[in-house]
Amino acid sequence: MEFYIFAIIVLVGLAVSDLIVGVSNDAVNFLNSSIGSRVAPRYVIMIIASIGMLAGVTFSSGMMEVARKGIFHPQYFLMPEMMTIFLAVMLTDILLLDLFNTFGLPTSTTVSIVFELLGAAVAVSLIKTFASEDSYTAVVTYINTGKALAIISGILLSIIVAFICGAVAQFFSRLFFTFDYEPKMKYLGGIWGGLALSMITYFILIKGAKGTSFLTSEAVDWINNNTLKILSVSFIIFALIFQFLVTFTRINILKIIVLVGTFALAMAFAANDLVNFIGVPMAGWNAYEIAAATDTPFKTTMEALQHPIQSNTFLLLIAGSIMMITLWVSKKSRSVTSTQIDLSSQDEGMERFGSFVLSRIVVGMVASIFDFLNRLVPKNVRIFISKRLDPSAYKPTAVTSGKMPSFDLLRASVNLMMASAVVAYATSLKLPLSTTYVTFMVAMGASLADQAWGRESAVYRVTGVMTVVGGWFCTAFIAFTVSFIFANLLHYFGLFALVSLVLLAALLIFRSFRYHSKREEEKGGIAALSLKDDLDAAYAVNTAFEQTGHFLNEVSWSLRACFDGLSAEDRQRLRIIRNQIKNLQTITNIIIANIFKTLYMLDKENAEHPRRYTMTVGALQEITESHRDIIMRAFHHTINFHSGLLEDQKEELRRVRIYVSRLLENTAIMLLKRKKIDYDYIENQCEKLTNLIQELDQKQIKRIQSAESKTRLSILYYSFLENSEKISTHTRILLDIFRDYFLIENNKKTS
Repeated sequence: MEFYIFAIIVLVGLAVSDLIVGVSNDAVNFLNSSIGSRVAPRYVIMIIASIGMLAGVTFSSGMMEVARKGIFHPQYFLMPEMMTIFLAVMLTDILLLDLFNTFGLPTSTTVSIVFELLGAAVAVSLIKTFASEDSYTAVVTYINTGKALAIISGILLSIIVAFICGAVAQFFSRLFFTFDYEPKMKYLGGIWGGLALSMITYFILIKGAKGTSFLTSEAVDWINNNTLKILSVSFIIFALIFQFLVTFTRINILKIIVLVGTFALAMAFAANDLVNFIGVPMAGWNAYEIAAATDTPFKTTMEALQHPIQSNTFLLLIAGSIMMITLWVSKKSRSVTSTQIDLSSQDEGMERFGSFVLSRIVVGMVASIFDFLNRLVPKNVRIFISKRLDPSAYKPTAVTSGKMPSFDLLRASVNLMMASAVVAYATSLKLPLSTTYVTFMVAMGASLADQAWGRESAVYRVTGVMTVVGGWFCTAFIAFTVSFIFANLLHYFGLFALVSLVLLAALLIFRSFRYHSKREEEKGGIAALSLKDDLDAAYAVNTAFEQTGHFLNEVSWSLRACFDGLSAEDRQRLRIIRNQIKNLQTITNIIIANIFKTLYMLDKENAEHPRRYTMTVGALQEITESHRDIIMRAFHHTINFHSGLLEDQKEELRRVRIYVSRLLENTAIMLLKRKKIDYDYIENQCEKLTNLIQELDQKQIKRIQSAESKTRLSILYYSFLENSEKISTHTRILLDIFRDYFLIENNKKTS
């Protein structure tokens, strides 16, 4: 039994770890609406969510039965076999969730735990079937196929139901209140608030009470038998309270609804998803206790796990406390939250996801369907709906830390009400419905209905949604496969496999932590480039020039490294430089966006000749494209093992590189330090570079005629010359722009 005592200790440790990685992933479920709408400072939102989680864990007792008998029939398994299943599940769950957290993708902890249980149970069932020489069709005897299929189909159905609920609720809410909703709240706020909070009361208190660990069955029966009365009384009370607030105070009742909704969804999350984190370890402890109480612990079947077991409220509160602490300190939870907020943002901006063929096809098909349906609707109705849903009335203001909300409080309230309702209802039925699926799809449906996916962003948003949903299906496949493999390893190699897998999990989590920290540091540096909306024009101009200076330094360094890597045919170095192209392109796009913002500020202040800065956009784009072309050509030429540069070509391109690097670095110094540089010197250097390129062109022609330089090598050589000249030309344009601005600044100081 010593091995199984060690296994229980490992399960407890894995439970704590799973709580940490699980909450990091699922925090998006109840934080995205409140953080996206910036309803309050972050610490206020976190406090409310923490209280909701602590309250919710006490409602999760009934859900724990899913881990004990929801996926397989425990009476057919012995205690050692059950421990093998549970260990395989927990090890897989930690690795899988941490992987998704590292890349900031929300996945379903419910789907992961269900398919992990299924994979491990199938593995052990096959081992038992093989040992007993039964037909492999006997595996279905061990698996609770009916319950498993019900759970899986319920999870998949939740994708469609949640999306439709979010879209329909948001459409009619916006149609009724419009984007300029504040005036209507003065006389309809009471009804809206009463409806919202009575809905929370119904789904959290009444339905959720079935799973509580402290209410007696008589109390639960009384609540269920008086549902209509409680609903009616709560609606009247809440409606009166909210109407009083909107009539006699300046309190924004939508803020109250969003904060209460955050509490409700955090509570529903804890009640519904706690089983995903500690249900398996608790079931393992129950199995060990049952076996230890018998004379033959290794041959004791687990029929007792079929019967309901009341969970210890104290242990549930400890789990809730760990979840609460994780919510405050986890950086990965912020990464996952930002993904969903970015996809549902009302305004266009720097999109996190790109575009690919399938997303473009989907957007095209949906646009065609809407055009067809639009023609079927009478013109008067179309005009009415168009006016009511006009998003131009949406004028967000900075509410906390000078930052703009991603969407308004009306949409945030709809997100929270619909998501908490669906999740809490599933909890009452003891179905492990995925809170991630529900909250994500409700938010996406509401975004679609709110016209957040406009023509400028629809393809990128659809790409993001398809990436996340595709990750969900990968979750199921990976969870089943990995837990199946782990269960086999644990069965055949015992303690050695357990220790090895624990060490492997620790190593992978440590490496993912380092990778995530580096990735967030890079993202933070890029995000810091974006200008805030409340800055003055002078600061915006100075910042735009400074950022351009840093950009030119990066281009200079990259080109120098590229020339050196190509000369040495260093494939690894060129690969690293190639991988950095995307970040440099992102930086360019942010600087361009800042320039547009700067131009807007200059126009408002009637500055002289603000349009000259539009030339900067073209210059930056040309420099970026020329830089990218040089890097990619050098990389592909080298990675395909084509002939290296001739010694004469290396020396010639080195001279070109020196001219280009000096030009970029001198321009960067002027932009960063406001240091006046001899423009005639720069002009002279540009002319020398042009003359040098013409001279090198003649030399290359002679090499081609003598067959000394092959075709691919000649193409590579000429691309370097051409792109270097382009970079020089457009860097000089930046100098012209800055020189004019520098003269304007000096004239203002002397006048």
